[in-house]
Amino acid sequence: IGTLYAAAMLREAGHDVGLFDAMLETSTEGWAQMLDTGAPDVAVLFEDNFNYLSKMCLLNMREAAFEMIGAAKSRGCPVIVCGADVTDNAEAYLARGADFVAVGEADETVVELIRTLESNSADFASVTGLVYQTRWGETVTTGRRPVMRELDSLPEPARDLLDLDRYRAAWQRHGRFSMNLVTSRGCSFHCNWCAKPIWGQRYNARSPASVAAEIETLRDLGADHLWFMDDILAIKPGWLPEFSDLIERQGQPIPFKCLSRADLLLRPGEIDALSVAGCETVWIGAESGSQKILDAMEKGTTVAQTREAARGLRGRGIHAAFFLQFGYPGEDWADIQETLELVRDCEPDDIGMSVSYPLPGTPFYERVKDSMNQGGNWTDSQEMPMLFDSPYSTAFYHRLHDALHAEFRIQKAIQRGSAATTAFGLVWHGKFRNALALARDVLWLPVHRARVDLERRRAKHNESSVPVRLSRSEAGKPSTQKEELDLAAGTSSTTTANERQR
Repeated sequence: IGTLYAAAMLREAGHDVGLFDAMLETSTEGWAQMLDTGAPDVAVLFEDNFNYLSKMCLLNMREAAFEMIGAAKSRGCPVIVCGADVTDNAEAYLARGADFVAVGEADETVVELIRTLESNSADFASVTGLVYQTRWGETVTTGRRPVMRELDSLPEPARDLLDLDRYRAAWQRHGRFSMNLVTSRGCSFHCNWCAKPIWGQRYNARSPASVAAEIETLRDLGADHLWFMDDILAIKPGWLPEFSDLIERQGQPIPFKCLSRADLLLRPGEIDALSVAGCETVWIGAESGSQKILDAMEKGTTVAQTREAARGLRGRGIHAAFFLQFGYPGEDWADIQETLELVRDCEPDDIGMSVSYPLPGTPFYERVKDSMNQGGNWTDSQEMPMLFDSPYSTAFYHRLHDALHAEFRIQKAIQRGSAATTAFGLVWHGKFRNALALARDVLWLPVHRARVDLERRRAKHNESSVPVRLSRSEAGKPSTQKEELDLAAGTSSTTTANERQR
């Protein structure tokens, strides 16, 4: 969706734009073919900054980007790259052949840069938001472009460049066609493990009216389900009730899922507004069942709020799903047990487990970087290695993942009846694969738990914690829109454009 916004802005500026949609591709071969058939004047690798996995800068994605840069350069095509990993590691991309790195929110930067290239001007120093190298090998940065505030002025994402039939086919096994959209950019809360390389410590929101109008467009495209990809839907007080009123007037709402915080969900009328607007599932950043760990993360929420929000959602017929994070410094076995109890007690409709990941630019990264032992990246999102001197070993968290999910699946079966009765019913209705999966979980759960206990006893538990900067009440208050981070670029190894002018 972020890539489609950039494409729409380039077209609005008068350029012909083609799209290589990497989402459904298994390799970079299609990119090379598109370069040959389209013969573009400029190649732009524009990462989707609304996908949280982009923040994790997985090594296989970085290598794919390097391959795509090489393919474009071998055809004599200048290359612009943008995204979270690009912003954090500009010189690595320049070293692999990129001509320009657009840091931060890059939509306007790319439009201005291509205008400069089109005019055959070499005045790249006047384009704010770039990192590039001169012919003499000097690295030049041109500062950080202020983020866009008037989001209603943006064109709708260029969805006509997509092969929507491929997406419909991919969604067929789910029985409906889901499409995504965003209502805001950024997040102004303080979780010390969450990276903000694109928008910094602030957010900007579209008007409820503009979002409601886009939903009608998605309905016309055949969407049966929506995914709001905001970091947090409706940070702005009063936004959600106004939005739900508009959706109610439109008639039959399209069911959707979104992300939110427990404390925001407890604002008066918030859950009711979600229900009226058609919300089907809310993913809550529960993170931990231990208040000690939530406070160490500077999350600004309480375990009691998570429990209350889950009850409130279920009371309005909305599914509550939990994001869970294990391995934060200072977490001990008792804290882990509290998180497992939270899942058992709240009976969420879905869970997602990860381990603490030190992202560059975060306070968490700065506090643990000296103990990082395996480099700074995962290769793939499924491998979950511990990158720092963590409370327990990687093997421990892998076993915990297996045990947690097996217990969760059994818990869901018990909610539908007894596990044995459910398994019999699945067989009776011909769903042998599901019945076998449930039987496997029941048989393997004691084994998973034993393996967790073995790894727990085997590991040398690191009890060190990281210092906490914000109190719970401070962390629970979003930054005001006037409290922008100082995003000025420039390091000892970098020559800024202003320095060059002087």
